[in-house]
Amino acid sequence: QVQLVESGGGLVQAGGSLRLSCAASGRAFNNYAMAWFRQAPGEEREFAAGISRSGGNTYYAHSVKGRFTISRDNAKNTVYLQMNSLKPEDTAVYYCAAKFSYSDYVIFDPDTFGSWGQGTQVTVAS
Repeated sequence: QVQLVESGGGLVQAGGSLRLSCAASGRAFNNYAMAWFRQAPGEEREFAAGISRSGGNTYYAHSVKGRFTISRDNAKNTVYLQMNSLKPEDTAVYYCAAKFSYSDYVIFDPDTFGSWGQGTQVTVAS
């Protein structure tokens, strides 16, 4: 398992940008697929973006595709989520998650992710 700590959340106006970071501690970060999930008040947790262990494959929810970019720096044990053109409906707690992965093919089912951060609040004002 890895331990995850998110940072970078905050309050932003609609149309603005934020970059979230997730720092991982533990061994072999490059053996883990990483993802960002989010949960709005009264809603289920949902997948936002994911990246394979090598960084070679990225995956996005339809609602964020073209606006969000996930990336990772395996040398720094960190994954990022660049969020542009933010909308009020992006308001949520954003969670970083990790899953041990044997390949670059990943299924982003939250129930299969074993490590989670504490979450960081993103609020987009209209």
